[in-house]
Amino acid sequence: MKTRTLGTDLQVSALGLGCMGFSQSYGPAGTHADSIQLIRDAVDRGVTFFDTAEVYGPYVNEELVGEALAAVRDQVVIATKFAWRFNADGTQAGLVNRPEQIREACEGSLRRLGVDTIDLYYLHRVNPDLPIEEVAGAVKDLIAEGKVRHFGLSEAAAGTIRRVHAVQPVTALQSEYSLWWRRPEEDVLPTCAELGIGFVPFSPLGKGFLTGTIDQATEFTTGDIRTNIPRFATEALQANRALVDLLAAIATDLQATPAQVALAWLLAQEPWIVPIPGTRKLHRLEENLGAADLELSPDALARIEDAAAEVTIQGARYPEHLEKMTNL
Repeated sequence: MKTRTLGTDLQVSALGLGCMGFSQSYGPAGTHADSIQLIRDAVDRGVTFFDTAEVYGPYVNEELVGEALAAVRDQVVIATKFAWRFNADGTQAGLVNRPEQIREACEGSLRRLGVDTIDLYYLHRVNPDLPIEEVAGAVKDLIAEGKVRHFGLSEAAAGTIRRVHAVQPVTALQSEYSLWWRRPEEDVLPTCAELGIGFVPFSPLGKGFLTGTIDQATEFTTGDIRTNIPRFATEALQANRALVDLLAAIATDLQATPAQVALAWLLAQEPWIVPIPGTRKLHRLEENLGAADLELSPDALARIEDAAAEVTIQGARYPEHLEKMTNL
């Protein structure tokens, strides 16, 4: 597996593994044993970058990732995230609003992951009621104490990134980015380029849509977040299918799959972009990792851009209440 560098010195595999789906959001989770095995299969195939979060579950995803990677801890980079306070029953009680809550979250993540240091610690969502400089200062203290190595932000606006970076250098910015959600290109990616910050696209395959396996006849299972996402409504899927059809035509010419073309397109945008597709299936993992070896020529990239320009994506990427949680 080829490697890439986030920030100044955090070296990771060119493709990481998003682990949220092992515990939530995409219908009934697989067995604990199967999830552990797939994470270890990813390690065996060269993946060194694994993404989790306190809120996934909550808590259980960090425990799963920590258990799966315990034997290879020194060979991998584990990223996790903080942002929310929780009630006793595990439900969310709002965003953190004091620096001491960040410390409590960090201690909990360290314990669940079974590690002494968190390699990359993201602020999962920005709380407009807590000065971002206080957040950066709290994480800076954790870094000084050796509990965290690198600081990251998720779904943060360019202005927020600059304010944080002035207090504590940011290693990576994680936000949604793919051929059907390109808003980071407006100002976030240029800011990352200017400041030397790596970019980690989540949902790089459009929550599965860009694989070509979803259409208006697809029925999602109970608990699948896509049942509530406007972009996956029947009418939107029908209109958005045009993008997948164009990707499929290009993929056929390249002897690849639509998913591989979509991931290779992201990798071709900048050398400091590291997508983290998630999957619970070994054959999909292997398919995704094949994108790291797919070199897109200038002509192929131009074809993709021309094809994407022909399609106007319909439907919001989140329900309104979730979109309000972003800092974009």
